[in-house]
Amino acid sequence: MAFLRQLDSSSKACQLAVVPSAVLCAVFSDAFVEMSVKAFELVPAVERDLLMGDKARINIECIECCGKHLYVGTNDCFIHHFLLDEVTSSKGKLSYSAQKLLHKYLGLKKPVAELRAASALERLIVLCDGIVFLIDMVTLETVPSAAGGGAKIRGVTAFCINENPVNGDPFCVEMCVLSSKRRTVQIYMVYEDRVQLVKEVSTPEQPCAVSLDGYFLCLALATQYMILNYNSGASQDLFPYNSEERRPILKRIGREEFLLAAPGGLGMFANAEGVSQRAPVNWSEGVIGAAVCFPYVVALDENFITIHSMLDQQLKQTLSFRDGHILQDFEGKVILASTKAVYVLVPLPLERQIQDLLASHRVEEALTLTEGAQRNIPKDKFQVLHKRILQQVGFIQFSQLQFREAREHFRKGQLDVRELISLYPLLLPASSSFTRCHPPLHEFADLNHLAQGDQEKVLLYKNFLISYLGEVRNTEVVNVCREDVDTALLKLYAEQDHESLLDLLASDNTCLLTDSIPWLEKYHKYFALGLLYHYNGQDSAALQLWIRLADGDLQDSTRTDLFEYIVDFLSSCSNLDLVWTYADWALLKDPTIGMHIFTKRPLSKDVSQLNPDDVITYLGKHSQALLLYLEYLVLERRIQKEKFHTHLAVLYLERVLSLQSQSPTDEAQLTTARERLQALLRESNLYLVQLLLDKMENCEQLLLERATLYGKLEEHERALHILVHQLRDFRSAEAFCLWASSCRDSAYRQQLFHLLLGVYLDGSHRGQSHAVAAGGSGELEMAAVDLLNRHGEVFDAISVLRLLPESWSLQLLRPFLGRAVRASMHACRTSQIALGLAHSENLQLLHDRLKERKKQILVSEKKGCHLCHNTFSEPDVVCLPGAVPVHTHCVAHRVRDSPTKRLLTNSSNHT
Repeated sequence: MAFLRQLDSSSKACQLAVVPSAVLCAVFSDAFVEMSVKAFELVPAVERDLLMGDKARINIECIECCGKHLYVGTNDCFIHHFLLDEVTSSKGKLSYSAQKLLHKYLGLKKPVAELRAASALERLIVLCDGIVFLIDMVTLETVPSAAGGGAKIRGVTAFCINENPVNGDPFCVEMCVLSSKRRTVQIYMVYEDRVQLVKEVSTPEQPCAVSLDGYFLCLALATQYMILNYNSGASQDLFPYNSEERRPILKRIGREEFLLAAPGGLGMFANAEGVSQRAPVNWSEGVIGAAVCFPYVVALDENFITIHSMLDQQLKQTLSFRDGHILQDFEGKVILASTKAVYVLVPLPLERQIQDLLASHRVEEALTLTEGAQRNIPKDKFQVLHKRILQQVGFIQFSQLQFREAREHFRKGQLDVRELISLYPLLLPASSSFTRCHPPLHEFADLNHLAQGDQEKVLLYKNFLISYLGEVRNTEVVNVCREDVDTALLKLYAEQDHESLLDLLASDNTCLLTDSIPWLEKYHKYFALGLLYHYNGQDSAALQLWIRLADGDLQDSTRTDLFEYIVDFLSSCSNLDLVWTYADWALLKDPTIGMHIFTKRPLSKDVSQLNPDDVITYLGKHSQALLLYLEYLVLERRIQKEKFHTHLAVLYLERVLSLQSQSPTDEAQLTTARERLQALLRESNLYLVQLLLDKMENCEQLLLERATLYGKLEEHERALHILVHQLRDFRSAEAFCLWASSCRDSAYRQQLFHLLLGVYLDGSHRGQSHAVAAGGSGELEMAAVDLLNRHGEVFDAISVLRLLPESWSLQLLRPFLGRAVRASMHACRTSQIALGLAHSENLQLLHDRLKERKKQILVSEKKGCHLCHNTFSEPDVVCLPGAVPVHTHCVAHRVRDSPTKRLLTNSSNHT
């Protein structure tokens, strides 16, 4: 039978379970794996000649090491004491120099079975001929028994020392003993000159091997392994094992954790709870010894030493070693012995092992070994080592185009990004003081060495660097080298024609100007170069470059709207000297767009403002731009200054006169120009009316404009005379009345419409006395009728009826009379409603007054008015419904502001 691990559902640990051996062999029967890493070197410690000279029949039976002191027990009942000194050669190679200090015959004529050092007591615990006794570590003399006690234990098959003692006494050692006569385990306290039994525990079978940690005994019985707590008596069976077939192996490897030789050629880990939290190691069936030198498990069989990793359970190294029969670890030092000599298995430095793995590009194993070594290395030193290994792994993956993995390891290893940039020729600024890490993180000279001329790979490497630099440029990792990073990124963007070049230059950046200028010029990125000039405060240089681009002297297709961009740039430029210098170029190129320099300028405190008078003076030679700017001031910004309004009106008028003087006349342009002039004349109240009238004096084509100006002077009769008698434009005459009275009261509007009606009727009478044949009088009469019928509500009906000729029929005036009657009735009824509401309110107030008259009302200086919330200073008050006292003047305001009072005030004369 053998075991296989199962995952515990709660702890995810490996629980030992019984399965058939055939299944086990199928799972773990891996082929022989060659050495994958050199983790140890086998170094001779005690040669045969030094140990036994010419005595061929002497064999080594057991060994013990305490610091530099090595003790060897032999089959002829001798103990040999050696001093081992480490010797390091000039090349760093370690060797051992052994000096024999003493040897001692124990006198029992049996092999020395086992030795254990108790350095705190300066004693060696010896098992020979079934007897455990104490000898002095220095003299090798047997320690005599103390009075009342004993220093020997008889009938012993095996013993072990508790390396995690539960007794707090520093001057004694805890020892576990297996009896040859009884199925028991005995716990002793060992002192300098005596041993004392403190506990005896029975076992279900005769134990043949034991290991002890704290209260936990790991036992190899005749047929199985088990864990036994000698303090509580609790036990846990592990897995079956036949001790008659092969020698059991039990090794304490850490706190409450043991390594056991399991069936099927497995090294199994088990903790005090009987759970395996590590995967098993697949070693050979014939293992005769095992030891742990973290993170490796060393196993010894008849021909080889095999070294497996505890981290990934892989075979890492195999060493040939014949006739070996002892393998033990002493405080991290692994010692082996054949029958004739002693050797030390010297671990190579972990960093060297990791570097060997990296050199063969086995990055996963290197990372596993690094992380597993954390507990054996001081925290600060480990952090430095771990970061460096991550960086090296990142470069290996980078060279293999595994960019996602490389990015992650660069990030975790906090790589100085200049290490990566330095692989790309000319990307680092010439002024950079960076030098590569020593020893180097990789073996590559530059990108050309990496890509070996493959341009597709070169492009992949550059795209990765663009992505990586864009990701890290705003992190703390690049704070000390931001100039190098931003400059390298700019060069890559320019070379690859990357869309993010403009984003980089438009945002906060530290690109070096001296390095960037030739690179941007090389790839014709002149617009981007202008942005860089601007970011570095050289706006004049930026504008000069952009103007050369806009004029076609340089070629760069980055922006098709470059002219508009320059105008927008000037409109927000705080340097007014630059604005005046380059505005002339923009106005000559396109006055309409160039005018935005002045009209689109932000009206904020952060931007220097232009004086409109200075702009108007500057635009004197640009007539179209001047007109646009005055429109901006008057129509958009609504600046209320007479000179701007007059100037704009004069320009409008001059434009109209200019178009009228052309032959042939462009009617569409003339119509548009007159509409603009007329709109300004109507809407503005600030221009000099008389000045414009003087300019139009001899122009009979601008009668409508003259009428508007007369309206501004309130010479309405003169204006209406032009509209009615000269232009015969009755619709415009009505519109004039509406416009001229738009901001006045209804009486003023009524006056204007009565004036217009009078003009119609007066003209009609004059027309009857002159040329009636021309039809003029009839036309004016119809205009008068239409005016009355369309605007009947404006007129005073009684006054109109007195003006109208008696010859007019009622049928002709029916619409006017109907609207007049309806308006009169509406006013009368509205007045009646208002009177009714006032009467109702008065009755309600009288009722409330009578109701409240007999109630007492308390008024004091501490009490406040309900309406104004101020306190009372005199006893005269008015009581509102609900016995609420208020000031008399507050009630007066309330009555005055009541809806009924307002209706009465606004009612017409018909009430």
